[in-house]
Amino acid sequence: MDRIWKRDPTVSTTVREVFDELAAERGIAYTTVMSTMDNLHGKGWLQRERDGKAYRYWPTLSREQHGARLMREALDTGGRSDLVLSHFLEQIGPEKAEKLRAELRRLSRRKKK
Repeated sequence: MDRIWKRDPTVSTTVREVFDELAAERGIAYTTVMSTMDNLHGKGWLQRERDGKAYRYWPTLSREQHGARLMREALDTGGRSDLVLSHFLEQIGPEKAEKLRAELRRLSRRKKK
């Protein structure tokens, strides 16, 4: 997914394009890339459409949307959500915690309008 998310989000990609990029860095089989992208499609992470004999793929969610979904799932399934959030804030450090508080204030102001 990292390779897909690093691309222009308005442009779909093929297995061949991802394979060529990976093959330039390490030995990898075309079929490995093809089956991985097909599995990601099957899991709903990628969408695709036929383009001649190949498929063109694009992500169903941005990296940030995916991260938000993981955070929501952690809050929903991690036990007491207040404790999960408290432990999370302890782990991210003061700078990121302040960014989170600022974003919560911004969202709160937006909802009041």
